[in-house]
Amino acid sequence: MIHLITKAVITGFVLSIMIGPVFFLLLETSIKKGIRAAIAFDIGVLLSDLVYILIALNFYYEVENLTEGKNQHLLKIIGGALFIIYGIITFFKKPKDSKKDSKGKLIQDTSDYKMLALKGFVLNIANPLVIFYWFSVMTLAEKTEGDSTVPILFFLGVILLTFFSFDILKIIGAKQLRPLMTDRLLKALNQLIGIVFACFGIFLLIQGFLGRM
Repeated sequence: MIHLITKAVITGFVLSIMIGPVFFLLLETSIKKGIRAAIAFDIGVLLSDLVYILIALNFYYEVENLTEGKNQHLLKIIGGALFIIYGIITFFKKPKDSKKDSKGKLIQDTSDYKMLALKGFVLNIANPLVIFYWFSVMTLAEKTEGDSTVPILFFLGVILLTFFSFDILKIIGAKQLRPLMTDRLLKALNQLIGIVFACFGIFLLIQGFLGRM
């Protein structure tokens, strides 16, 4: 069991430090909107991971055929197009002043948090590569513990907890950069995130079209 926990913590840490489109957006949200907003966004990402995990657990062979068969390229083309569109919008988006109270503290209402969670959910679930690495992670658990479902669920639970815990640390660290942010730097950050998303989308599109050949 200790070996399983150790492997799960290491896997969760590796997944957390992987630099992808959502990584940059998580840091941007923390810098611009604060810790609570970034946590709301991260919860959306976490929920989309849970959806992929549940699909993988309940429909393993069906999803395996979907991700490895003739429909694989279609998933990548759709996901790539979504990331390119979002990247272009983000690149040209002008930084907006966050709402603040008389003491200079950020003002966020419940609807803001819900929309951020939805944003995290949609962006993460639109990335077909996410389900690929969750299948790989499940394979690690199966190799360790055999066919029993309970150890696999425990393994995945520890990974998600580790993943979320390290994300919280990233969010807190990014918030410390807020006093250094000017309108010019925020615009540059938007452009960087837009470029990252667009490049990632192009990468998925290329993979999708090559998969058709």
